[in-house]
Amino acid sequence: MPSIADRLETVRDRICQATHENHRSDSDILLLAVSKKHPASAIAAAHAVGQNHFGENYLQEALDKIESLSMPELIWHFIGPIQSNKTRAIAENFHWVHTVDRLKIAQRLSNQRPAALAPINLCIQVNIDNELSKSGVTIEEVEELAVAIENLPNIKLRGLMAIPRPNTGDINEGSNAFKKMYDLFNQLKSNNLFSNFDTLSMGMSADLEMAIANGSTIVRIGTDIFGPREK
Repeated sequence: MPSIADRLETVRDRICQATHENHRSDSDILLLAVSKKHPASAIAAAHAVGQNHFGENYLQEALDKIESLSMPELIWHFIGPIQSNKTRAIAENFHWVHTVDRLKIAQRLSNQRPAALAPINLCIQVNIDNELSKSGVTIEEVEELAVAIENLPNIKLRGLMAIPRPNTGDINEGSNAFKKMYDLFNQLKSNNLFSNFDTLSMGMSADLEMAIANGSTIVRIGTDIFGPREK
């Protein structure tokens, strides 16, 4: 079985190839290792070969890992659904939040962010395919929410996040969803209302190449780094 180091090297090679084919730079892409349901020892193994950014979906699991690892160089991203009663712990322990889809959540993160910490980096989650099973705002709702969040203290609005629907046979279906996200991101970025709008978080193990071809700046990779999760 390949080691975490071997798997990371393979993923990095895929990113390098995808950026080359799309006339982008490797430095344009941040690799976020999604470590949910994997032990702290797996995170330590990835860190040992240069991986510093880790994504977690489940708050208590993440807090246990953050405490046990106690490595200040690690950058923690919260990428799961956010309930109001979880915002304080997220604001106190994470550097990034990718899954904000309500102003109330952004306000609580802002109010509960400790003064000693830098502003928390925030992405708005967009339900680009309007799927009932997924969280996120619609395309029509994004700008109003973004404008409101931009004015909050202790928040740095960085961009958008999405989980586009996988291809179901039509080769253009998935790519159209990715392209819609890229167009939306560029539309918001071009209106000069936002001072730090530079991030498009989309793409996972199965579709990172398509995401990079459509302007993604963060790819969220779990299985192809850490292997299958325990059920």
